Parts: sequence; structure tokens; C-alpha cells
Amino acid sequence: MQSFAYISTLTKLVMLRVKNKKPNLSHTMKTSLSISKFAALLALTGGLALGALAGGCASTPTSDSTGQYVDDTVITTKVKSALLGDDAVKSFAVSVETAKGVVQLSGFVDTSAQRSAAGRDASAVLGVKSVQNNLIVK
Repeated sequence: MQSFAYISTLTKLVMLRVKNKKPNLSHTMKTSLSISKFAALLALTGGLALGALAGGCASTPTSDSTGQYVDDTVITTKVKSALLGDDAVKSFAVSVETAKGVVQLSGFVDTSAQRSAAGRDASAVLGVKSVQNNLIVK
């Protein structure tokens, strides 16, 4: 469609030259310039939209993607639930954090048996890649 407009404009210019009239270049240039601006704006908008779709939910080395964050939250909840179900561990004194499937246990326990039980409970949860048992025995 755009090439047809250019051919039509060129045809008009040639016809006006033949008749020895000066062509109205300001109208032709304005139309061509506005079409170019519109095309550039459309390309820029499309590029930005594509970039937002491609990088919107991707993870970076310093932050998790939306899916990874949800997975880690589910793992944390399951580990806390497992600790609540184990009478050997005082689960309210144990803090649980998960990042990319790695569970970190922190806090204070009374015995080394409680520390070991908490580590076993956490590693038994589906989706846990590893456990950093930072529990401190009082």
C-alpha cells in the first residue's frame, strides 16, 4: 500500500514537470515524513512489547522468577508443616527460608537430636535440593 502511494506521488510529480508547473513538494514531504514517523513509532512499540514479554517473568542471578518464588514458598510451607508434625522438633523456634530449592534452617534447639531431626524433616520434603542446617544447640 505504501509503495503504491509513492508510485502515485512520483507519477504526479512527473506529470507536473511535463506541464512545466512547480510541484507542491511540501505536501508530499509532509505525508512521507508522517508515514516514516508512524512506522518508527510502531516498530519501537513492538520492540518494547516483545522485550517485556520475553523478560517479564525471567529470573536473574539476584532474583527469582515468579514461578520459582511460588515453588520456594510451597517448599517453605511444606517444611514448616513437617517440622510441626515432628514432636522431636520445636518448630516455632526454627526459622525456615527457601531460595531456588535450597532450604535454610536457623534458630535455636535444645539438643543435637532436635537439630538432626529438623534437618531430616526438611530434606524429606519433595522439591528440596539441599538443606543448610544452621540450627544452634543451646
